[in-house]
Amino acid sequence: MKISIGNDHAGPAYKKAIVAYLESKGHQVVNYGTDSFDSVDYPDFGHKVALDIENKISEYGIVICGSGNGIAMSANKHQGVRCALCWTKEIAELSRLHNNANIISIPARFTSIEQAVSMVEVFLETVFEGGRHATRVDKISC
Repeated sequence: MKISIGNDHAGPAYKKAIVAYLESKGHQVVNYGTDSFDSVDYPDFGHKVALDIENKISEYGIVICGSGNGIAMSANKHQGVRCALCWTKEIAELSRLHNNANIISIPARFTSIEQAVSMVEVFLETVFEGGRHATRVDKISC
């Protein structure tokens, strides 16, 4: 599976651990994130990941910033993107089951690296339920 990842200065260590996990599972990773702790603008990275989803270059995306909010807001500006801000495995699972999220947003300042990796694992392994949720997901796009 091809997965795009992007992060700002709050997430280099998270990205490194997540990329290692993804590669250990045989996934191809497209890395748009910074490896530096020097301040950068999260929209620059959120848009790149979202464009990969919008243009069907990658199947899923992962974005990381301090709160997870700003980068998720940036990603959600793109057609066909459903970026979910997650801070527990349960929320990550529900974002896939009920919302068919295709990008997970991780708040680096509010989760541990171990939590982040486990959320990504659950996110990628969970299949959209469809059914009554499909109608609702269809209503998200304008």
